[in-house]
Amino acid sequence: MQQIFFHVGLGKVASTYLQYAFFSKLTGIQYIQRTQYKKAPQIIKKSNSSKILVSREFDQQLEEECRWFSSCHPNTHIIMLLRRHDSWIASQYRRFVKNGESITFLEFLNIQDDSGRWKKQDLNYFNKIQILQKYFPFGKIFIGFYEDLKQQPFVFFRKLADFIGADFKNEDISLHTIHRSYNEKQLKVMRAVGRKLFTQNPTFSKNPFWFWIQRRSRLWACYLILYPSLLLPNRWFSSDPLINPEELKAVKDYFADDWKAVQQWAAQHNP
Repeated sequence: MQQIFFHVGLGKVASTYLQYAFFSKLTGIQYIQRTQYKKAPQIIKKSNSSKILVSREFDQQLEEECRWFSSCHPNTHIIMLLRRHDSWIASQYRRFVKNGESITFLEFLNIQDDSGRWKKQDLNYFNKIQILQKYFPFGKIFIGFYEDLKQQPFVFFRKLADFIGADFKNEDISLHTIHRSYNEKQLKVMRAVGRKLFTQNPTFSKNPFWFWIQRRSRLWACYLILYPSLLLPNRWFSSDPLINPEELKAVKDYFADDWKAVQQWAAQHNP
């Protein structure tokens, strides 16, 4: 029987890096790239490979996508990486700003009254593990941590390859970042300009072609703002950070028990 491995990567947890710098270099397994995700069931059905790896990023769509994929392959083994809550949500917010959203961090996530664009439930990691167990009850689950990948990448790669039953050569793996972050000044400019230029929380067409056109047009407009903003004098900008450190500390403290719970789960259950 075929062994199916499904990397349900969260956004901003090195998912793109793994897809292009690591998964594509593995030997002993067929890798279905992220761009082929929706065609994965058909590709798997036609494949003669005994092991197949599928990878895609999900955030708020996690349960919906797990439900869909498990309807085809309930015996799938799962890989998920997690990142400490405050670090993760800060990176998610920076991505939103980079893409033209102009809301403040508290409008993005407010753990006091849960009125933000993202809800507290979206950061409940233990619940995400329960979703994986619900839809893939016959598969094994590997929970990895972004911090471990950053500190000891090749130790992390070996654990992941052993779980999959694949192999790699160290010299084939590049440690260069795939997508570099934009600096504070660029994001401050983007947030200020985006407030006047873009519709916030836009609705894109359901037609794949027009969705691509609308999405790409907005992103290119953002790039035309982000890169020239590097030339602007620093004195034009407030010294206040894009995200108040106290707001991030509140996130870290609020989810401290959840972070501890998923670390304990991984220590007990990871193969």
